[in-house]
Amino acid sequence: MLTYSLDRRGKLPVYEFLYKSIREDILSGKLKAGERLPPKRGLAEHLGVSVMTVENAYAQLLLEGYLRSEQRRGYFVCALEQPVQRPSAFPEQPFEPEKERKEWFADLKTNRTPQEQFPFSVWAKLMREVLTERDPGLLAPMPGRGLFQLRQAIAEYLDRFRGMAVSPEQILIGAGTEFLYGLLVQLLGRETVFAVEDPGYSRIFQVYRANGARCVPVPLDDQGFSMEALWKSGAEVAHVSPSHHFPTGAVMPVSRRRELLSWAEEQPGRYLIEDDYDSEFRFSGKPVPTMQSIDRAERVLYVNTFSKTLTPAIRISYLVLPPELSRRFSRRMGFLSCTVPSFEQMTLAKFIAGGYFESHLARTRHFYRRRRDAMIKAILKSPLGKSCQIREADAGLHFLLETHSPFSDEELTRRAADRGIHLSCLSEYYSRPAEAGSGCIVVNYSGISPERMEETAHRLAEAVYD
Repeated sequence: MLTYSLDRRGKLPVYEFLYKSIREDILSGKLKAGERLPPKRGLAEHLGVSVMTVENAYAQLLLEGYLRSEQRRGYFVCALEQPVQRPSAFPEQPFEPEKERKEWFADLKTNRTPQEQFPFSVWAKLMREVLTERDPGLLAPMPGRGLFQLRQAIAEYLDRFRGMAVSPEQILIGAGTEFLYGLLVQLLGRETVFAVEDPGYSRIFQVYRANGARCVPVPLDDQGFSMEALWKSGAEVAHVSPSHHFPTGAVMPVSRRRELLSWAEEQPGRYLIEDDYDSEFRFSGKPVPTMQSIDRAERVLYVNTFSKTLTPAIRISYLVLPPELSRRFSRRMGFLSCTVPSFEQMTLAKFIAGGYFESHLARTRHFYRRRRDAMIKAILKSPLGKSCQIREADAGLHFLLETHSPFSDEELTRRAADRGIHLSCLSEYYSRPAEAGSGCIVVNYSGISPERMEETAHRLAEAVYD
């Protein structure tokens, strides 16, 4: 007769403890295949429990395939295809542990949204409205392109502020630009050769490669994407950031933009992916017009995100396809569902359509301009100010600091880390780091509080100079 100590069950229901105990005996081999279990009534009397408790335990074992029932004969242990080895303990290190996020005195490598800059009160108000209105579309199956309300709001915003005449049907919503890059590989074909900027944002290269596409780095010249190198690369698609290149901060002149458009028009199947990185944060002059707005041959695919303007936690980006590629998406990939929850999409749609986004951008530009100025002032007051040069500080949320340090970039990065400063050098963004020279620091200043800027500059000076 099966005997189990019910005192050891803790807070488990009796039937669950009994079910787990019998299952353990089957898995360990104590109960053999074909062995008959005690009748329900007999086991209940033996253990001092109700017949219903035993019946529930047997029913769960039947459901999971550990037992089989034969009419008028009872319950029998099923033969498992292979013995199940039950580890006595978890392995010491079953997988590589996730690295803990280090707390830095100042993180100059990562852009962060300061808490005071996110419009919490407005966002909460709009989200309550979304829930109160109970729009049936919130609970309906998600369209592959995203909610129409958000796509319409984005189309109207692009028309007013970026000079782009696009329809909501051309827009796709996705959970981050990396997801959209993956969609582009599927849409354009894995056999397509993608050209990416060198130096550039390394994750673009990684995402294309991870999705099975061939990717070639193309160097920059004094006007941006090198046309000579692009012709030699054999690429069919060029991924460029003409309005504000990362990490150099350069703006591509209109002459080079037209050269790129001419390159795309010369052969069928050639496209330009315009990554409008950081374009909203221009501190002098007017925003630079997009390539898409001057594209007459429908060869430009436009990508942008709300990660910089709102917060990376939102994870909402969008892609504007030329009409023909939009129709191709419907034919080939129309079965896909959007990866962004409808509640967040509807809230963002209200945020844009209600004029809150424009007001937020105006405040945010002013906020980051003051933060940039404070960071530059702290650097110029420190020992760095006598020998460094600051470049490309008129746009975006970073600038370049040319230090002429005697140390290699690897040593400079280590010395800064020893002083609590997290930084990256320009050479990190080159496919061949030696081509970048050394001593040029990429300063992402958005997450540095003004109270720490002077100390950050002094610690950085200690790292740069012996």
